[in-house]
Amino acid sequence: MRAFAFDTYSQPLHEVAAPEPELGVRDVLVRVEAAGVNQLDEKIRAGEFKAILPSPLPLVLGHDVAGTVLRVGSEVTGFAAGDRVFARPRDQRIGTFAERIAIDQADLAPAPASISIVEAASLPLVALTAWQALVERANVQAGQKVLIHAGAGGVGSIAIQLAKHLGAHVATTASVKNADFVRELGADVVIDYRTQDFEEELSGYDLVLDSLGGENLEKSLRVLRPGGKAIGIAGPPDPAFARAAGLNPLLRLAIAALSRKVRARAKKLGVGYEFLWMRADGSQLREIAALVDSGSIRPVVGATFPFDETPQALTALTRGGLRGKVVITGAGAVA
Repeated sequence: MRAFAFDTYSQPLHEVAAPEPELGVRDVLVRVEAAGVNQLDEKIRAGEFKAILPSPLPLVLGHDVAGTVLRVGSEVTGFAAGDRVFARPRDQRIGTFAERIAIDQADLAPAPASISIVEAASLPLVALTAWQALVERANVQAGQKVLIHAGAGGVGSIAIQLAKHLGAHVATTASVKNADFVRELGADVVIDYRTQDFEEELSGYDLVLDSLGGENLEKSLRVLRPGGKAIGIAGPPDPAFARAAGLNPLLRLAIAALSRKVRARAKKLGVGYEFLWMRADGSQLREIAALVDSGSIRPVVGATFPFDETPQALTALTRGGLRGKVVITGAGAVA
């Protein structure tokens, strides 16, 4: 089976002959017809998470998939050969930059009926991230004020739409060229990150979804109202994440140290900080698919690449400047 992997951290992706997926009793074998590309793929390749998310090498990358069910395990219910599905496979079972992948049925959902397979592949990781931040963690309510950084990006473009669907007043940061685009997605306030300081323009926000980290996160804490919350998806990871991940005591201490400064600053300001490492969840994908089919959320695909150009697709994503998602097409296309 054709796939794209790396052998050692920081090595470029290259094509490999990977073994066929093993199908467990609760697994669904999916023909990969499109695969989304995410910043997480690049960070894993670069070795940024090797201490907290160790993986055997070589590793086939890819966290998003849309395609067709080929076979199902003996205990699978609700899926059958020929079904059109999409998923973010769980950690330790990624590998959508390949012709086929076996996915636990709990991570899988029927693809939205109203969009293309390419658009469906763009959604799982970013839409689950937005859902878990806005709905699960923050319980965003109508009338609340939400700041979403990098609104034209993969997570941002979906999070704006979801926040607006929930009835929030939405601010976002974007470049001038993307200002009209993010307004079309639902942003009420657009801050040009090149010429404006969002900290000087915004105040009293209930929630900030931060995808940048560092100084941007620290400034985000200061636009929150007392009791407000910042959720970071770029880090630093916090002790709650370390506990949930089952990390050893030494790693827990190290992670606590990484986030100590931002947690102390948040406490002093009377606000909260949480790190979000999104997880696979097929039931949430079903809810997201319903929002897509109702017109509340639309996928944003900034560029597509054929399967043969998977390394170039990852490079294009890391170079930046694209709206929404990069998607790889045709991996498991029928000849």
